[in-house]
Amino acid sequence: MKDTADTDRRVVVIFGGRSEIGTELAVRLAPGNTVVLAARGADRLEPQVAAVRDAGAAAVHTCEFDADDIAAHAPVVEEIESAHGPIDTAVLAFGVLGDQARAEDDAAHAVAVVHTDYVAQVGLLTELARRMRTAGHGRLVVFSSIAGARVRRANYVYGSAKAGLDGFACGLSDALHGTGVHVLIVRPGFVIGHMTEGMEPAPFASTPAQVADAAAKALARGKRAVWVPWVIRPMAFTTRFVPQVLWRRMPR
Repeated sequence: MKDTADTDRRVVVIFGGRSEIGTELAVRLAPGNTVVLAARGADRLEPQVAAVRDAGAAAVHTCEFDADDIAAHAPVVEEIESAHGPIDTAVLAFGVLGDQARAEDDAAHAVAVVHTDYVAQVGLLTELARRMRTAGHGRLVVFSSIAGARVRRANYVYGSAKAGLDGFACGLSDALHGTGVHVLIVRPGFVIGHMTEGMEPAPFASTPAQVADAAAKALARGKRAVWVPWVIRPMAFTTRFVPQVLWRRMPR
């Protein structure tokens, strides 16, 4: 684990510390706090560490973390808390888009996408929620997607994983009600970034910075969920009424 300073301030952990949205949110949550960026290749996070430090973090640390290694989740969380204290805010910013065409013929690839975008998230959220419930406080940030509001034929593998994650996060939020632990579900539309590079942006596309801005504000206000941008919320609602014969032809 790599240290840049020492502090006893609140601990913010970005699981998926290399992600653009995760880094942007870390910058917004940094001032006065201890920030841990957990990711594979943790020794290669210099740009992210510098950005968070420059944003006013009291300390910035990195930690090796492989989201797909579910058996290692508990030891990693234990390592972080032993070194820095109880986690106050945990952001799950890891995920993959996958290749829909490949997933339709390659079962292993389809399972890999769902494993990262749903199964691994469920495992880590459960571990974090258990610890936070015992501590009596904490905040969990989960990134869902409009793709999970009504799954489309054009990206049904990714969309189904996000639909499952959204449902799990909603149930977890209810289960944690009254415990002092808060769950924020962030539901972005199309995000222009490395993950979607080369793809034609959908209407009302946003940037990682815009998603992070909305998430930080919603977290500060104690909201249960936030759509980014807000206009996609009514859009998601109206998709329920689109006939299936038309819906199956919708693009990604």
